[in-house]
Amino acid sequence: MSNPEDKVPDPEIDQPEVPARAAAPDATTTVEEAAAPHRHDETPPQDVGATGVTRRGLPRLGMVAIIIGAVALSLGLMQNLSSTIAPLFLGLNLMIAAYPVYTGLKKIKAPSLLAAVVTMLTVFVVLILGIGAVAWSVTQVVAVLTQYSDQFVNLYNQAIGLLAQLGFDQEEMLKSLKSISPSSILDFAGGILSSTSAASGLIAVMIVGIVFMTMDLPSVQERLAIVHRQHPGLTDSISAVASGIRRYWVVTTVFGFIVALINGGVILVLGVSLPLVWVVLTFITNYIPNIGFVIGLVPPALLALVEKGPVTALIVVIAFSVINFILQSLIQPKFTGDAVGITPAVSFVSLLLWAWVFGALGALIALPATLTVKALLIDPDPKLRWLNAFISNDPKTAEA
Repeated sequence: MSNPEDKVPDPEIDQPEVPARAAAPDATTTVEEAAAPHRHDETPPQDVGATGVTRRGLPRLGMVAIIIGAVALSLGLMQNLSSTIAPLFLGLNLMIAAYPVYTGLKKIKAPSLLAAVVTMLTVFVVLILGIGAVAWSVTQVVAVLTQYSDQFVNLYNQAIGLLAQLGFDQEEMLKSLKSISPSSILDFAGGILSSTSAASGLIAVMIVGIVFMTMDLPSVQERLAIVHRQHPGLTDSISAVASGIRRYWVVTTVFGFIVALINGGVILVLGVSLPLVWVVLTFITNYIPNIGFVIGLVPPALLALVEKGPVTALIVVIAFSVINFILQSLIQPKFTGDAVGITPAVSFVSLLLWAWVFGALGALIALPATLTVKALLIDPDPKLRWLNAFISNDPKTAEA
């Protein structure tokens, strides 16, 4: 037998021990353990604050500041381009609302070009009627207020005297009421009339935009089909925007017409002058959310005050308020459904925001603009959908 001490040393067994840090992972070492860095190999923290807490990336407050800055910059850019963006967006709204005319003609095998031209002419007819109604009603309001300027001055002086008897400082009242004196009211009404003619540039931009949209109308479905194959979620959002905008304009028009007719009947029964003017004015201002009702209420109430007295004026205010509350606050939302899908508070804030960005035209397109932003940016993104808990009229959509 051979002596164990004379055994030839095995180089694989008797190799000198390798330090632990240089040892390769054996067969029993998992991939995660092999990939995990040892303590002395760890990369030192790059940003350690005074408290010893490691910060990675931007802090949340910094991200919020960046987002707010980006939104403010975007709104400022849109404000600078408002004379182009606002009329084009309104023209797009009108084309979306009239699109069923195009699809209806296509169903009866009408040529695509003919269907597109008829759709464009339909939009132009609506534009002509709307602009003509605004110009006519404003002209009539200015004329009637001018006729009763002496009565307004007397009422103004009576109100000043009554407040003075109640102990109010007359000088302070004059300063406060100076901005709403009869002359300033007439100047404001005249300013509206002059601004109507100054809007010709916006109207021209909108007309040109509608013409080019008409040229693209026959290929819309084909383009959307191509996009749908690549990004189906985007086309779903576009469809939601289009259907919501269409439903909003149709329902607002129908209920505005009903409210205008009822208000005109009230004016006619009370014997106040110009009932047709107040019907048209109520119908037009119905398209301005929240404050449109007040704009359509003040002129007929003032005329009722100078013609029939305070009792009749009070009846006008109460009747208009009740009619507006029942039809537009209780019944109309049942028909609009999710057309806009935002709370009344958000609706009012959006009115102020878009009016600031786009001017007077922004008040008209405030809700469609908010609907577009919500449907394209918030609803499709699960990471942003939680915002619906604050802005949507149905908070459950935040969990959808």
